[in-house]
Amino acid sequence: MSKRILAGFLGGGSARRRRRQWAETGLRLMATGHRARMKWVTFGVAQLVLVAGFQECWTRRSGPACPSRDAAGRAADRQLNSLWSFRAMPNPELLRIVDGIARDKNVQREQIYVDIEQAIASALRKQFNVEDVNEFVVKLDRVSGDLSATRQGEAVPLSVLGRIAAQTAKQVMIQLIRQDERGSIYDEYKDRVGTIVTGTVARFEGPTMIVNLGRAEGIMPRSEQIPNEAHEVGERVQALILEVRDTPAAVKIILSRSHVEFIRRLFEREVPEVGERTIELKALAREPGHRTKIAVSSIDSKVDAVGACVGVRGSRIKNIVDELGGEKIDIVRWNESSQILISNALKPAEVAEVALCFALMRATVVVNDDQLSLAIGKRGQNVRLAARLTGWDIDILTPAEFQAGVQRLDQTLKTVEGMTQELIDKVIAMGIIDVRDMEEVGAEPLVEELGVDPALAEKILDRCLEEAEIVEKEQQAKKAAEAAAKAAASAAPWD
Repeated sequence: MSKRILAGFLGGGSARRRRRQWAETGLRLMATGHRARMKWVTFGVAQLVLVAGFQECWTRRSGPACPSRDAAGRAADRQLNSLWSFRAMPNPELLRIVDGIARDKNVQREQIYVDIEQAIASALRKQFNVEDVNEFVVKLDRVSGDLSATRQGEAVPLSVLGRIAAQTAKQVMIQLIRQDERGSIYDEYKDRVGTIVTGTVARFEGPTMIVNLGRAEGIMPRSEQIPNEAHEVGERVQALILEVRDTPAAVKIILSRSHVEFIRRLFEREVPEVGERTIELKALAREPGHRTKIAVSSIDSKVDAVGACVGVRGSRIKNIVDELGGEKIDIVRWNESSQILISNALKPAEVAEVALCFALMRATVVVNDDQLSLAIGKRGQNVRLAARLTGWDIDILTPAEFQAGVQRLDQTLKTVEGMTQELIDKVIAMGIIDVRDMEEVGAEPLVEELGVDPALAEKILDRCLEEAEIVEKEQQAKKAAEAAAKAAASAAPWD
Protein backbone atom coordinates (compact mmCIF):
# COMPACT_ATOMS: atom_id res chain seq x y z
CA MET A 1 0.00 0.00 0.00
CA SER A 2 1.79 3.13 -1.17
CA LYS A 3 1.30 6.70 -0.08
CA ARG A 4 0.09 7.42 -3.63
CA ILE A 5 -2.90 5.12 -3.07
CA LEU A 6 -3.68 6.84 0.21
CA ALA A 7 -3.29 10.26 -1.41
CA GLY A 8 -5.77 9.29 -4.07
CA PHE A 9 -8.53 9.38 -1.51
CA LEU A 10 -7.57 12.70 0.02
CA GLY A 11 -8.69 16.15 -1.01
CA GLY A 12 -9.00 19.63 0.39
CA GLY A 13 -11.65 21.25 2.50
CA SER A 14 -13.47 20.09 5.61
CA ALA A 15 -13.95 16.53 4.33
CA ARG A 16 -10.22 15.83 4.18
CA ARG A 17 -9.87 14.52 7.72
CA ARG A 18 -12.93 12.32 7.38
CA ARG A 19 -11.67 10.72 4.19
CA ARG A 20 -8.23 10.25 5.72
CA GLN A 21 -9.77 8.37 8.65
CA TRP A 22 -11.67 6.07 6.28
CA ALA A 23 -8.62 5.35 4.16
CA GLU A 24 -6.11 4.95 6.97
CA THR A 25 -8.39 2.61 8.90
CA GLY A 26 -9.13 0.46 5.88
CA LEU A 27 -5.55 0.26 4.66
CA ARG A 28 -4.22 -0.49 8.14
CA LEU A 29 -6.72 -3.32 8.56
CA MET A 30 -5.84 -4.76 5.18
CA ALA A 31 -2.10 -4.44 5.71
CA THR A 32 -1.82 -5.78 9.24
CA GLY A 33 -5.01 -7.74 9.83
CA HIS A 34 -5.50 -5.54 12.89
CA ARG A 35 -8.98 -5.70 14.43
CA ALA A 36 -10.12 -2.10 14.04
CA ARG A 37 -12.45 -0.57 16.57
CA MET A 38 -14.97 0.52 14.00
CA LYS A 39 -18.59 0.10 14.95
CA TRP A 40 -19.44 -1.98 11.88
CA VAL A 41 -16.30 -4.09 12.16
CA THR A 42 -17.29 -4.83 15.73
CA PHE A 43 -20.50 -6.28 14.36
CA GLY A 44 -18.55 -8.72 12.22
CA VAL A 45 -18.95 -7.27 8.73
CA ALA A 46 -15.43 -5.91 8.33
CA GLN A 47 -15.28 -6.86 4.68
CA LEU A 48 -18.51 -5.09 3.85
CA VAL A 49 -17.50 -2.05 5.85
CA LEU A 50 -14.24 -1.71 3.97
CA VAL A 51 -16.09 -1.95 0.69
CA ALA A 52 -18.66 0.64 1.74
CA GLY A 53 -15.97 2.82 3.29
CA PHE A 54 -13.68 2.94 0.27
CA GLN A 55 -16.67 3.42 -1.98
CA GLU A 56 -17.71 6.38 0.17
CA CYS A 57 -14.21 7.82 -0.03
CA TRP A 58 -14.10 7.37 -3.77
CA THR A 59 -17.55 8.91 -4.26
CA ARG A 60 -16.52 11.96 -2.28
CA ARG A 61 -13.17 12.18 -4.12
CA SER A 62 -14.53 11.84 -7.66
CA GLY A 63 -17.77 13.81 -7.21
CA PRO A 64 -18.68 17.08 -8.90
CA ALA A 65 -16.37 19.07 -6.61
CA CYS A 66 -13.40 16.94 -7.71
CA PRO A 67 -14.10 15.84 -11.29
CA SER A 68 -10.58 14.79 -12.20
CA ARG A 69 -8.77 11.67 -11.06
CA ASP A 70 -5.01 11.37 -11.04
CA ALA A 71 -2.89 8.24 -11.27
CA ALA A 72 -3.14 7.66 -7.52
CA GLY A 73 -6.92 7.86 -7.76
CA ARG A 74 -6.97 5.27 -10.55
CA ALA A 75 -4.71 3.02 -8.48
CA ALA A 76 -7.09 3.33 -5.56
CA ASP A 77 -9.95 2.48 -7.89
CA ARG A 78 -8.18 -0.73 -8.89
CA GLN A 79 -7.60 -1.48 -5.21
CA LEU A 80 -11.30 -0.91 -4.54
CA ASN A 81 -12.26 -3.35 -7.29
CA SER A 82 -10.07 -5.98 -5.69
CA LEU A 83 -12.06 -5.64 -2.48
CA TRP A 84 -15.28 -6.82 -4.10
CA SER A 85 -13.84 -10.35 -4.11
CA PHE A 86 -14.13 -10.35 -0.26
CA ARG A 87 -10.52 -11.47 -0.04
CA ALA A 88 -8.97 -8.13 0.87
CA MET A 89 -9.09 -9.20 4.51
CA PRO A 90 -7.24 -12.40 5.33
CA ASN A 91 -9.85 -15.12 5.89
CA PRO A 92 -8.49 -16.09 9.33
CA GLU A 93 -9.08 -12.49 10.41
CA LEU A 94 -12.80 -12.89 9.79
CA LEU A 95 -12.82 -15.95 12.02
CA ARG A 96 -10.97 -14.05 14.72
CA ILE A 97 -13.52 -11.24 14.52
CA VAL A 98 -16.31 -13.79 14.93
CA ASP A 99 -14.56 -15.24 17.96
CA GLY A 100 -14.25 -11.76 19.46
CA ILE A 101 -17.92 -11.00 18.94
CA ALA A 102 -18.90 -14.35 20.41
CA ARG A 103 -16.93 -13.57 23.56
CA ASP A 104 -18.01 -9.94 23.86
CA LYS A 105 -21.69 -10.52 23.16
CA ASN A 106 -21.88 -13.98 24.74
CA VAL A 107 -23.34 -15.36 21.53
CA GLN A 108 -22.62 -18.75 20.00
CA ARG A 109 -20.09 -18.59 17.15
CA GLU A 110 -22.29 -20.75 14.97
CA GLN A 111 -25.10 -18.22 15.26
CA ILE A 112 -22.79 -15.42 14.12
CA TYR A 113 -21.68 -17.52 11.15
CA VAL A 114 -25.33 -17.98 10.22
CA ASP A 115 -25.94 -14.24 10.63
CA ILE A 116 -23.09 -13.43 8.22
CA GLU A 117 -24.48 -15.89 5.67
CA GLN A 118 -27.97 -14.44 6.00
CA ALA A 119 -26.69 -10.86 5.72
CA ILE A 120 -24.76 -11.54 2.52
CA ALA A 121 -27.68 -13.51 1.08
CA SER A 122 -29.89 -10.52 1.82
CA ALA A 123 -27.41 -8.26 0.04
CA LEU A 124 -27.45 -10.54 -3.01
CA ARG A 125 -31.25 -10.49 -3.12
CA LYS A 126 -31.08 -6.71 -2.94
CA GLN A 127 -28.50 -6.58 -5.73
CA PHE A 128 -30.53 -8.79 -8.06
CA ASN A 129 -33.94 -7.54 -6.90
CA VAL A 130 -35.07 -11.01 -5.84
CA GLU A 131 -37.63 -11.66 -3.09
CA ASP A 132 -37.33 -15.43 -2.79
CA VAL A 133 -35.31 -16.11 0.36
CA ASN A 134 -34.14 -19.45 -1.05
CA GLU A 135 -32.81 -17.96 -4.29
CA PHE A 136 -29.28 -17.46 -2.95
CA VAL A 137 -27.31 -19.74 -0.65
CA VAL A 138 -24.23 -18.34 1.08
CA LYS A 139 -21.72 -20.55 2.86
CA LEU A 140 -18.99 -19.46 5.24
CA ASP A 141 -16.33 -22.10 5.81
CA ARG A 142 -15.95 -22.48 9.60
CA VAL A 143 -12.31 -23.56 9.25
CA SER A 144 -10.81 -21.44 6.49
CA GLY A 145 -13.16 -18.45 6.60
CA ASP A 146 -13.85 -18.68 2.85
CA LEU A 147 -17.14 -17.19 1.65
CA SER A 148 -19.04 -18.60 -1.32
CA ALA A 149 -22.46 -17.97 -2.82
CA THR A 150 -24.66 -19.94 -5.21
CA ARG A 151 -27.85 -19.14 -7.08
CA GLN A 152 -29.94 -22.20 -7.80
CA GLY A 153 -26.78 -24.29 -7.70
CA GLU A 154 -24.63 -21.97 -9.83
CA ALA A 155 -21.73 -20.09 -8.27
CA VAL A 156 -22.16 -16.33 -7.87
CA PRO A 157 -19.02 -14.18 -7.46
CA LEU A 158 -19.34 -11.86 -4.51
CA SER A 159 -17.62 -9.18 -6.57
CA VAL A 160 -21.02 -8.40 -8.11
CA LEU A 161 -22.16 -6.73 -4.91
CA GLY A 162 -22.42 -2.96 -5.06
CA ARG A 163 -22.30 -0.31 -2.39
CA ILE A 164 -26.04 -0.33 -1.71
CA ALA A 165 -25.97 -4.10 -1.29
CA ALA A 166 -23.07 -3.74 1.14
CA GLN A 167 -25.09 -1.26 3.17
CA THR A 168 -27.98 -3.72 3.18
CA ALA A 169 -25.72 -6.47 4.46
CA LYS A 170 -24.39 -4.19 7.16
CA GLN A 171 -27.87 -3.26 8.37
CA VAL A 172 -29.07 -6.86 8.34
CA MET A 173 -25.95 -7.95 10.20
CA ILE A 174 -26.40 -5.32 12.90
CA GLN A 175 -30.03 -6.31 13.35
CA LEU A 176 -29.28 -10.03 13.56
CA ILE A 177 -26.42 -9.56 16.03
CA ARG A 178 -28.61 -7.38 18.24
CA GLN A 179 -31.32 -10.02 18.19
CA ASP A 180 -28.80 -12.68 19.14
CA GLU A 181 -27.41 -10.53 21.94
CA ARG A 182 -30.91 -9.79 23.22
CA GLY A 183 -31.69 -13.49 23.28
CA SER A 184 -28.42 -14.20 25.07
CA ILE A 185 -29.13 -11.55 27.71
CA TYR A 186 -32.65 -12.87 28.24
CA ASP A 187 -31.44 -16.46 28.63
CA GLU A 188 -28.80 -15.31 31.12
CA TYR A 189 -31.02 -13.18 33.34
CA LYS A 190 -34.28 -15.13 33.24
CA ASP A 191 -32.59 -17.84 35.31
CA ARG A 192 -31.38 -15.25 37.82
CA VAL A 193 -34.81 -13.95 38.80
CA GLY A 194 -34.98 -13.80 42.59
CA THR A 195 -31.23 -13.30 43.05
CA ILE A 196 -29.22 -10.23 43.99
CA VAL A 197 -27.23 -8.40 41.33
CA THR A 198 -24.75 -5.55 41.71
CA GLY A 199 -24.61 -2.67 39.27
CA THR A 200 -23.82 1.00 38.85
CA VAL A 201 -26.36 3.80 38.64
CA ALA A 202 -26.19 4.92 35.01
CA ARG A 203 -28.86 7.61 34.88
CA PHE A 204 -32.36 8.59 35.92
CA GLU A 205 -35.37 8.71 33.62
CA GLY A 206 -37.81 10.66 35.72
CA PRO A 207 -38.24 8.75 38.99
CA THR A 208 -36.98 5.52 37.37
CA MET A 209 -33.40 4.54 38.06
CA ILE A 210 -31.39 2.87 35.29
CA VAL A 211 -28.66 0.55 36.55
CA ASN A 212 -25.74 -0.61 34.43
CA LEU A 213 -25.32 -4.36 34.93
CA GLY A 214 -22.49 -4.81 32.44
CA ARG A 215 -23.98 -6.42 29.35
CA ALA A 216 -27.44 -5.10 30.12
CA GLU A 217 -29.30 -2.35 31.93
CA GLY A 218 -31.67 -2.86 34.82
CA ILE A 219 -34.77 -0.76 35.44
CA MET A 220 -35.76 0.15 38.99
CA PRO A 221 -39.14 1.93 39.08
CA ARG A 222 -39.89 4.30 41.91
CA SER A 223 -42.26 1.73 43.42
CA GLU A 224 -39.36 -0.73 43.75
CA GLN A 225 -37.00 1.75 45.39
CA ILE A 226 -36.71 2.20 49.15
CA PRO A 227 -38.61 5.35 50.15
CA ASN A 228 -36.44 8.34 51.05
CA GLU A 229 -33.34 6.57 49.74
CA ALA A 230 -31.25 8.74 47.40
CA HIS A 231 -28.76 7.44 44.85
CA GLU A 232 -26.25 9.23 42.64
CA VAL A 233 -24.99 8.46 39.16
CA GLY A 234 -21.94 6.23 39.39
CA GLU A 235 -22.93 4.76 42.76
CA ARG A 236 -22.79 0.99 43.14
CA VAL A 237 -26.10 -0.54 44.19
CA GLN A 238 -27.41 -4.00 44.95
CA ALA A 239 -30.90 -5.06 44.01
CA LEU A 240 -33.13 -8.08 43.52
CA ILE A 241 -33.87 -9.20 39.97
CA LEU A 242 -37.65 -9.11 40.21
CA GLU A 243 -38.66 -9.81 36.62
CA VAL A 244 -37.15 -10.25 33.15
CA ARG A 245 -39.23 -9.36 30.08
CA ASP A 246 -38.27 -10.06 26.49
CA THR A 247 -39.66 -7.19 24.42
CA PRO A 248 -39.04 -6.45 20.72
CA ALA A 249 -36.98 -3.37 21.58
CA ALA A 250 -34.82 -4.75 24.38
CA VAL A 251 -34.69 -7.08 27.36
CA LYS A 252 -36.22 -5.32 30.36
CA ILE A 253 -34.70 -6.37 33.67
CA ILE A 254 -36.86 -5.09 36.54
CA LEU A 255 -34.91 -4.55 39.76
CA SER A 256 -36.18 -4.04 43.29
CA ARG A 257 -34.78 -2.97 46.63
CA SER A 258 -38.17 -2.71 48.33
CA HIS A 259 -39.34 -6.30 47.79
CA VAL A 260 -39.39 -8.54 50.83
CA GLU A 261 -37.37 -11.20 48.97
CA PHE A 262 -34.47 -8.74 48.84
CA ILE A 263 -34.25 -9.11 52.63
CA ARG A 264 -34.29 -12.89 52.36
CA ARG A 265 -31.41 -12.92 49.87
CA LEU A 266 -29.35 -10.54 52.03
CA PHE A 267 -29.74 -12.89 55.00
CA GLU A 268 -28.77 -15.88 52.88
CA ARG A 269 -25.59 -14.07 51.93
CA GLU A 270 -24.66 -12.58 55.32
CA VAL A 271 -25.72 -15.48 57.56
CA PRO A 272 -24.08 -18.79 56.52
CA GLU A 273 -26.58 -20.82 58.52
CA VAL A 274 -29.42 -19.32 56.49
CA GLY A 275 -27.62 -19.99 53.21
CA GLU A 276 -26.98 -23.59 54.28
CA ARG A 277 -30.65 -23.97 55.31
CA THR A 278 -29.74 -24.75 58.91
CA ILE A 279 -31.82 -21.72 59.84
CA GLU A 280 -35.05 -21.13 57.98
CA LEU A 281 -36.74 -17.78 57.47
CA LYS A 282 -40.31 -18.93 58.07
CA ALA A 283 -42.07 -15.61 57.48
CA LEU A 284 -41.19 -12.03 56.58
CA ALA A 285 -43.14 -8.78 56.70
CA ARG A 286 -41.71 -5.49 55.54
CA GLU A 287 -42.46 -1.81 55.22
CA PRO A 288 -39.51 -0.67 53.08
CA GLY A 289 -37.36 2.02 54.60
CA HIS A 290 -38.95 1.67 58.04
CA ARG A 291 -39.08 -1.78 59.60
CA THR A 292 -38.94 -5.48 58.80
CA LYS A 293 -40.05 -8.41 60.96
CA ILE A 294 -38.64 -11.89 60.38
CA ALA A 295 -39.67 -15.14 62.06
CA VAL A 296 -36.81 -17.67 62.14
CA SER A 297 -36.43 -21.28 63.21
CA SER A 298 -33.53 -23.75 63.37
CA ILE A 299 -33.52 -27.39 62.32
CA ASP A 300 -30.50 -27.92 64.59
CA SER A 301 -31.29 -27.69 68.29
CA LYS A 302 -27.70 -26.63 68.96
CA VAL A 303 -28.03 -23.52 66.78
CA ASP A 304 -29.78 -20.47 68.19
CA ALA A 305 -31.70 -19.08 65.23
CA VAL A 306 -32.09 -15.54 66.55
CA GLY A 307 -28.52 -15.30 67.84
CA ALA A 308 -27.02 -16.60 64.60
CA CYS A 309 -28.93 -14.02 62.54
CA VAL A 310 -27.91 -11.17 64.82
CA GLY A 311 -24.25 -12.22 64.99
CA VAL A 312 -21.60 -11.41 67.55
CA ARG A 313 -22.37 -7.93 68.87
CA GLY A 314 -24.83 -7.52 66.03
CA SER A 315 -22.17 -7.79 63.32
CA ARG A 316 -24.28 -9.76 60.85
CA ILE A 317 -27.47 -7.79 61.21
CA LYS A 318 -25.51 -4.54 61.04
CA ASN A 319 -24.28 -5.30 57.52
CA ILE A 320 -27.85 -5.84 56.36
CA VAL A 321 -29.15 -2.73 58.11
CA ASP A 322 -26.38 -0.66 56.53
CA GLU A 323 -27.26 -1.99 53.08
CA LEU A 324 -30.89 -0.99 53.69
CA GLY A 325 -29.97 2.51 54.80
CA GLY A 326 -30.79 2.05 58.48
CA GLU A 327 -34.06 0.13 58.13
CA LYS A 328 -34.92 -1.53 61.45
CA ILE A 329 -35.09 -5.32 61.54
CA ASP A 330 -36.86 -7.34 64.24
CA ILE A 331 -35.94 -11.03 64.40
CA VAL A 332 -38.43 -13.16 66.33
CA ARG A 333 -38.54 -16.84 67.12
CA TRP A 334 -40.96 -18.95 65.10
CA ASN A 335 -43.49 -21.16 66.88
CA GLU A 336 -46.16 -23.49 65.53
CA SER A 337 -48.54 -22.18 68.18
CA SER A 338 -50.29 -19.12 66.78
CA GLN A 339 -50.71 -17.63 70.25
CA ILE A 340 -46.99 -17.84 71.02
CA LEU A 341 -46.04 -16.64 67.53
CA ILE A 342 -48.29 -13.59 67.86
CA SER A 343 -46.78 -12.79 71.25
CA ASN A 344 -43.29 -13.04 69.75
CA ALA A 345 -44.25 -10.96 66.72
CA LEU A 346 -45.47 -8.07 68.87
CA LYS A 347 -42.15 -7.73 70.65
CA PRO A 348 -40.71 -5.61 72.14
CA ALA A 349 -44.17 -5.26 73.77
CA GLU A 350 -45.06 -7.72 76.53
CA VAL A 351 -48.32 -9.58 75.86
CA ALA A 352 -50.62 -10.62 78.70
CA GLU A 353 -53.14 -12.76 76.81
CA VAL A 354 -54.06 -13.83 73.28
CA ALA A 355 -57.58 -14.97 72.29
CA LEU A 356 -57.99 -16.53 68.86
CA CYS A 357 -61.17 -16.55 66.80
CA PHE A 358 -60.60 -19.09 64.02
CA ALA A 359 -63.92 -18.26 62.40
CA LEU A 360 -62.69 -14.72 61.72
CA MET A 361 -58.93 -15.41 61.77
CA ARG A 362 -58.78 -12.66 64.35
CA ALA A 363 -56.53 -12.50 67.38
CA THR A 364 -57.48 -10.34 70.34
CA VAL A 365 -54.30 -9.43 72.19
CA VAL A 366 -54.39 -8.07 75.73
CA VAL A 367 -51.51 -5.88 76.90
CA ASN A 368 -51.10 -3.74 79.98
CA ASP A 369 -51.72 -0.03 79.69
CA ASP A 370 -48.01 0.81 79.75
CA GLN A 371 -47.40 -1.61 76.85
CA LEU A 372 -50.26 -0.43 74.65
CA SER A 373 -48.39 2.19 72.61
CA LEU A 374 -45.39 -0.13 72.26
CA ALA A 375 -47.57 -2.97 70.98
CA ILE A 376 -49.35 -0.77 68.47
CA GLY A 377 -46.16 0.98 67.36
CA LYS A 378 -45.64 4.25 65.57
CA ARG A 379 -48.69 4.83 63.37
CA GLY A 380 -49.73 1.22 63.98
CA GLN A 381 -46.58 -0.13 62.36
CA ASN A 382 -45.74 -2.81 64.93
CA VAL A 383 -49.17 -4.42 65.05
CA ARG A 384 -49.55 -4.10 61.28
CA LEU A 385 -46.29 -5.94 60.58
CA ALA A 386 -47.10 -8.54 63.24
CA ALA A 387 -50.44 -9.21 61.56
CA ARG A 388 -48.78 -9.70 58.17
CA LEU A 389 -46.07 -11.88 59.68
CA THR A 390 -48.49 -14.22 61.45
CA GLY A 391 -51.41 -14.11 59.03
CA TRP A 392 -53.84 -13.07 61.77
CA ASP A 393 -55.94 -9.93 62.06
CA ILE A 394 -54.78 -8.52 65.40
CA ASP A 395 -56.77 -6.31 67.78
CA ILE A 396 -54.89 -4.76 70.71
CA LEU A 397 -56.90 -4.18 73.91
CA THR A 398 -56.13 -3.20 77.47
CA PRO A 399 -57.30 -5.54 80.26
CA ALA A 400 -60.15 -3.16 81.10
CA GLU A 401 -61.37 -3.05 77.50
CA PHE A 402 -61.14 -6.81 77.20
CA GLN A 403 -63.07 -7.44 80.40
CA ALA A 404 -65.73 -4.90 79.47
CA GLY A 405 -66.36 -6.61 76.15
CA VAL A 406 -66.48 -10.10 77.66
CA GLN A 407 -68.80 -9.03 80.47
CA ARG A 408 -71.21 -7.33 78.10
CA LEU A 409 -71.29 -10.40 75.86
CA ASP A 410 -71.86 -12.62 78.89
CA GLN A 411 -74.73 -10.47 80.13
CA THR A 412 -76.30 -10.29 76.68
CA LEU A 413 -76.20 -14.06 76.13
CA LYS A 414 -77.75 -14.68 79.53
CA THR A 415 -80.90 -12.90 78.33
CA VAL A 416 -81.37 -15.46 75.55
CA GLU A 417 -83.80 -18.20 76.49
CA GLY A 418 -82.14 -21.62 76.52
CA MET A 419 -78.58 -20.37 77.12
CA THR A 420 -76.44 -21.89 79.86
CA GLN A 421 -73.23 -20.61 81.45
CA GLU A 422 -71.36 -23.55 80.00
CA LEU A 423 -72.52 -22.63 76.50
CA ILE A 424 -71.64 -18.97 77.09
CA ASP A 425 -68.11 -19.97 78.11
CA LYS A 426 -67.77 -22.04 74.93
CA VAL A 427 -68.82 -19.07 72.82
CA ILE A 428 -66.19 -16.89 74.51
CA ALA A 429 -63.61 -19.67 74.10
CA MET A 430 -64.21 -19.46 70.33
CA GLY A 431 -62.59 -16.04 70.49
CA ILE A 432 -65.84 -14.09 70.39
CA ILE A 433 -65.29 -11.44 73.04
CA ASP A 434 -67.65 -8.71 71.82
CA VAL A 435 -71.31 -8.63 70.81
CA ARG A 436 -70.27 -6.98 67.54
CA ASP A 437 -68.18 -10.03 66.62
CA MET A 438 -71.29 -12.19 66.43
CA GLU A 439 -72.54 -10.42 63.30
CA GLU A 440 -69.34 -11.35 61.44
CA VAL A 441 -69.24 -14.90 62.81
CA GLY A 442 -72.88 -15.70 62.09
CA ALA A 443 -74.98 -18.58 63.38
CA GLU A 444 -73.37 -21.37 61.33
CA PRO A 445 -70.18 -21.81 63.46
CA LEU A 446 -72.33 -22.06 66.60
CA VAL A 447 -74.26 -24.92 65.05
CA GLU A 448 -71.30 -26.76 63.51
CA GLU A 449 -68.64 -26.31 66.21
CA LEU A 450 -70.69 -26.07 69.41
CA GLY A 451 -73.65 -28.21 68.39
CA VAL A 452 -76.14 -25.43 69.18
CA ASP A 453 -79.69 -25.90 67.93
CA PRO A 454 -80.20 -23.80 64.76
CA ALA A 455 -83.19 -22.00 66.25
CA LEU A 456 -81.21 -21.11 69.38
CA ALA A 457 -78.29 -19.97 67.26
CA GLU A 458 -80.58 -17.55 65.40
CA LYS A 459 -81.86 -16.18 68.71
CA ILE A 460 -78.29 -15.64 69.90
CA LEU A 461 -77.43 -13.82 66.69
CA ASP A 462 -80.52 -11.59 66.80
CA ARG A 463 -79.94 -10.64 70.44
CA CYS A 464 -76.29 -9.81 69.83
CA LEU A 465 -77.20 -7.65 66.83
CA GLU A 466 -79.62 -5.65 68.96
CA GLU A 467 -76.98 -5.11 71.62
CA ALA A 468 -74.38 -4.22 69.00
CA GLU A 469 -76.56 -1.32 67.81
CA ILE A 470 -76.77 -0.04 71.38
CA VAL A 471 -72.99 -0.27 71.76
CA GLU A 472 -72.47 1.67 68.52
CA LYS A 473 -74.77 4.46 69.68
CA GLU A 474 -73.01 4.65 73.03
CA GLN A 475 -69.62 4.90 71.37
CA GLN A 476 -70.82 7.59 68.97
CA ALA A 477 -72.19 9.60 71.87
CA LYS A 478 -68.91 9.18 73.75
CA LYS A 479 -66.89 10.38 70.76
CA ALA A 480 -69.17 13.38 70.30
CA ALA A 481 -68.77 14.31 73.96
CA GLU A 482 -64.98 14.01 73.73
CA ALA A 483 -64.91 16.15 70.60
CA ALA A 484 -67.07 18.81 72.26
CA ALA A 485 -64.85 18.85 75.33
CA LYS A 486 -61.76 19.20 73.15
CA ALA A 487 -63.32 22.05 71.19
CA ALA A 488 -64.32 23.82 74.39
CA ALA A 489 -60.82 23.45 75.77
CA SER A 490 -59.25 24.90 72.63
CA ALA A 491 -61.70 27.85 72.66
CA ALA A 492 -61.04 28.71 76.30
CA PRO A 493 -59.04 31.96 76.78
CA TRP A 494 -55.42 31.72 77.86
CA ASP A 495 -54.79 32.32 81.53
